[in-house]
Amino acid sequence: MKKSLLFIMSLAILAFVGCQPKPVKTIENLKAGIKGETTASAKYKAFADKARAEKLDTIAKLFDAASKSESIHAANHMKVLEGLGEKMEDFKPEFEVKTTAENLQAAIEGESYEVATMYPEFIATAKTEKVDKAVKSFTWAIDTEKKHAEFYKKALEALKQNKENTLAFDYVVCPVCGNTYEKATMDKSCAFCRTGSEKFIAI
Repeated sequence: MKKSLLFIMSLAILAFVGCQPKPVKTIENLKAGIKGETTASAKYKAFADKARAEKLDTIAKLFDAASKSESIHAANHMKVLEGLGEKMEDFKPEFEVKTTAENLQAAIEGESYEVATMYPEFIATAKTEKVDKAVKSFTWAIDTEKKHAEFYKKALEALKQNKENTLAFDYVVCPVCGNTYEKATMDKSCAFCRTGSEKFIAI
């Protein structure tokens, strides 16, 4: 009797789990996030190379740090996507490289869009569809993108005033959430995910 009851309960649980709606929109958003972050990582690496060619090494280091950060965001989104039993389609990052001043402006616009529009929508949808891991990954990304946008604005203003040598040269990136710090002002543990600073990636 007990075995029969346990068997029936097991079937009921399986049926309940099977009836859970698939988070279709969040899956779409994770894929969009992976594409966007992977593209940003490749783009910022190319922007760093351009800055070095223009002998703007401090700005190149900023782009290096941001590139690493975006790759971590992409990996986090991918992990959530695969946890949902989904796979990411192959794609080729597409972007344009111009002057460093123009690249900084493009970076500001890209980060501002993610902060004001893209990630808030992604987070709201993930909450509605109850995908907590997506909420966390998207939140880590948006919090970091806010910092990137401010770094880029500061760098562009310094470049306009021919004071780029006053910018930070050393950065660190949290390997868990992508949070980015100027090394001189980093916390003892990541403000977003609490990872210890001894684990930060030096750029």
